Amino acid sequence: MPAVVSSASAALDDAALVRAAQRGDREAFERLVRAHDRAVLRLALSLLRSPEDARDVYQESFLRVYRNLHRFRHGSSFQTWLYRIVVNLCLDQLRKRRVRREEPGETEGAAGVRNRFDGLREARADSDPQRRVLSGEIGARIQEALERLSPRERAVFELRHYHGMRLREVGEVLGTTEEAAKNCLFRATRKLRAELGDLL
Repeated sequence: MPAVVSSASAALDDAALVRAAQRGDREAFERLVRAHDRAVLRLALSLLRSPEDARDVYQESFLRVYRNLHRFRHGSSFQTWLYRIVVNLCLDQLRKRRVRREEPGETEGAAGVRNRFDGLREARADSDPQRRVLSGEIGARIQEALERLSPRERAVFELRHYHGMRLREVGEVLGTTEEAAKNCLFRATRKLRAELGDLL
């Protein structure tokens, strides 16, 4: 129950900050950015697997928010609107990669940004080399399975399971219905089960 109150409170704070920023309050806009910047970078990195591309999407996302904030009508939450911008930019990047037949970015780049499985390996297996190797192999298999999903399936899976969004919100982020998001999540989950059946 406290999490719901906290989430509702954050949404109210966002709404007040957005209204103030729409009236030209730069401090309000900066507070909005600070409130969401880590989540935006985490979402972009989880979808793109490239720290460089994720930073580009991060910057472009907030630039678009700044330019288009006057168009935000409070019909959905600010977070949903922001995530829609981030996900669309990520999907564009992923489509360009496919066209150019590029491999997805490494999970660790020059800046040292690592994926979530690195932290899990360190926390669970640092005292047992055999477990560390096994954990690393499992993490690699999960990453390979996620990369075989379509960009849209991966976005739905990431938003639902790693960012805790409800399917209705996921549908709003992707500009589709809750039912379409649910069907997409079902397809993604079925593919992952087929790939990782022996781990589940």
